[in-house]
Amino acid sequence: MRTKDLTTVDLLLTEIDWLLICDPGMTVVKQGAVAVDGGTVVAAGSQRDLEARYRARETLPMSGHLVMPGLINTHVHAAMTLFRGIGDDLPLKTWLQEVIFPAEARHADDAFVELGTVLACAEMILGGTTTFCDGYFFEEAAARAAARAGIRAVLGQGVLDFPSPDLKDPSRARQRVEAFLDAARSWPPRLRPSLFCHAPYTCGPETLQWVKDLCRRQGLLFQIHVSETQWEVEEIETRYGRRPVFHLDHLGLLDPMTLCAHGVWLDPDEIALLAERGACLSHNVESNLKLASGVAPVPALIQVGVPVGLGTDGCASNNDLDLFSEMALTAKLHKATANDPTVCPARQVLRMATLDGARALGLSHAVGSLEPGKRADLIALRIDRPHLTPLYDPVSHIVYAARSSDVNHVWVDGRRVVQDGRLLTLDVPQLLCEAESVAVTVRSCGR
Repeated sequence: MRTKDLTTVDLLLTEIDWLLICDPGMTVVKQGAVAVDGGTVVAAGSQRDLEARYRARETLPMSGHLVMPGLINTHVHAAMTLFRGIGDDLPLKTWLQEVIFPAEARHADDAFVELGTVLACAEMILGGTTTFCDGYFFEEAAARAAARAGIRAVLGQGVLDFPSPDLKDPSRARQRVEAFLDAARSWPPRLRPSLFCHAPYTCGPETLQWVKDLCRRQGLLFQIHVSETQWEVEEIETRYGRRPVFHLDHLGLLDPMTLCAHGVWLDPDEIALLAERGACLSHNVESNLKLASGVAPVPALIQVGVPVGLGTDGCASNNDLDLFSEMALTAKLHKATANDPTVCPARQVLRMATLDGARALGLSHAVGSLEPGKRADLIALRIDRPHLTPLYDPVSHIVYAARSSDVNHVWVDGRRVVQDGRLLTLDVPQLLCEAESVAVTVRSCGR
């Protein structure tokens, strides 16, 4: 083909050793290439094919790299990076009521949330996460942080029926939510608002219903913690005479734009009901194990068609935001609990961190794979390393061998945000100094 017949694009990644497209067929291409224009994936496939069709304003050889979609963290409380490591080794109820809620009451404000979220964004981007779903307070500050960092985010303003850091009078929750949604109108397109009811034991039926109704009217993702602990199940049964999922369904809350976090103590009937309603689940394996909440029935959920994404939860209960370690543990833990090495195979777990994570957030039309027309959120991992050599199956390597530290380049919306392992959008040393300053205050207050 003559040069003048080639289509011009903004960016062409070539000489990719392995390309994981993460489409429904989980296509793998050896010696691949990706064409990007206007922040959108134009094509992804063989190097020979793309070099015959496209010329680029910028061409980047990716020899020694594996390229794939950016990872999607479907459940995080980003600002809690500033509480990393406080209150470890406690049951969830004790941890929340005696450590976290008091610490948030003392320290969480607009500036705290912005700084903590910026710190979280730095950790996530450097580790290959390009989209995250947040649920916390002062989410306007979280939006400023995500905008600064250059990451994609679904930002859930927290709602509870008792005083919270950004709302001392819970009777004004509707006004607080309206102010949040008004602020969201000025956000860049890669940031989307959401509403996050903490849990069915901290939000009463009336609150749950008006928040979900508002989400339906505005096309927003509705987030809620569900069946994280056995105590929660017993508490909801005592209050309402139903298990948590049936309680939510009775209130009319379950549909494809409802994201349930955790789901550790779901029974078979609840699993079937989630599938029937099309609701989604975020699996937070490391947090669930650290808090001894239990092991979510992920294989059963996937078997009946519930979209399951991976989440890290907050740094105070994990204690990091590393989706590579979440993938590895998810695949291995469910094999052990099922006594079946074929459960949660690598391809299925990689889908959970990419395409199915996007489905869980209502974003599968935009991200989660490198299919043409989707936003160009990509990561490139160095694979010329001892722990990744030799490489027979790149999908297996991503789940069982790769580390977040192997991420070398990251693009969000076609804009490079990490180059050669260096974050381009934030001053990381300055950020760490600011975080340490906050830690001095937290320590001085005994949390």
